Amino acid sequence: MIVGILKEIKAEENRVSMTPAGVEVLRQDGHTVLVEASAGIGSGLSDLEYAAHGAEIVLSAREMFTRADMVMHVKEPLETEYALIRKDQIIFTYLHLAAAEGLTRALIASGSVALAYETIQKPDGSLPLLTPMSEVAGRMAIQQGAKYLEMAQGGDGILLGGVPGVDPGMVLIIGGGVVGINAAKMACGLGARVYVLDTDLDRLRYLSDVMPSNCFLLMSNPAMVRDLITRADVVVGAVLIPGAKAPKLITRDMLKTMKKGAVLVDVAIDQGGCFETSKPTTHSNPIYIVDGIIHYCVANMPGAVPKTSTQALTNATLPYALEIANRGWRGAMKENPDIRPGANVVHGKVTCKGVADAFGMEYTPIEELL
Repeated sequence: MIVGILKEIKAEENRVSMTPAGVEVLRQDGHTVLVEASAGIGSGLSDLEYAAHGAEIVLSAREMFTRADMVMHVKEPLETEYALIRKDQIIFTYLHLAAAEGLTRALIASGSVALAYETIQKPDGSLPLLTPMSEVAGRMAIQQGAKYLEMAQGGDGILLGGVPGVDPGMVLIIGGGVVGINAAKMACGLGARVYVLDTDLDRLRYLSDVMPSNCFLLMSNPAMVRDLITRADVVVGAVLIPGAKAPKLITRDMLKTMKKGAVLVDVAIDQGGCFETSKPTTHSNPIYIVDGIIHYCVANMPGAVPKTSTQALTNATLPYALEIANRGWRGAMKENPDIRPGANVVHGKVTCKGVADAFGMEYTPIEELL
């Protein structure tokens, strides 16, 4: 198979979907790997390194889409790329289609095979290709929340960890999954008073065994959210429904009950965000203020630390990319059922129920196309 590694064109996105070491593994299995010129520069990876590991450097995205059987991205295709996607071409990347109707319709029209990293799912419910970026984003959420609490950044002037004789700040994390636990680790390590809400009692029991004494695990419900946000200095939205839009857990009216200068960090923004007032922001313009509450809603948080993120992403995606390249997408799905939920749009049909429900489209189970 010819596998293409694109240069990312989303604003301030410095990750790349494959390291040179990953290219070498694909080459060892007999595949041709195309890498767009300068694709790895933001992650500290040169064209010479890719070439030394067996990649062919191509000069344009157009050439990549023309030649590659499978195109790998980090972020979703943008409008300038829609017309380049070919019938039967495999698009393998983070798609987040439930929050992107235009892209969904473009993929339907293309007749391509769109496989989303974030919906590949193991039998235990874990999301192996979303996990590494969720780990990065969860840890970054606390770094950013702590920074924007500083008065010079518009915040309330609170040091999250406090000092002897002074109370620490309070962090509320809504969602106890991968993002939530990584955010909690960071916040607890700083010395903050940390509350984690989740609706899964078994998850809360697990977290109670592994988290330190300054982390308080509570069952999530609307009344609990309404109560805790009145005291929180930083609120991290870390709720995920695989393949579907994030639920709106904090409304505009609820902002009025919060402390002025508090910070909301919406890690679910790729899936539409879990705060009613959330809208995507960028690394160069990361925040905005609504009713005195700072909103940090950067849609590609791990892109700020690409040298870490690119390696973590390749570690997770490479085994799946190799399976798809070796067996084709149908063969890979028959051999490994974990890949089937990754099918979002295939040959003009929406094969992810969350996406179909988001836009009132017809849903076709992927099994019907195998």
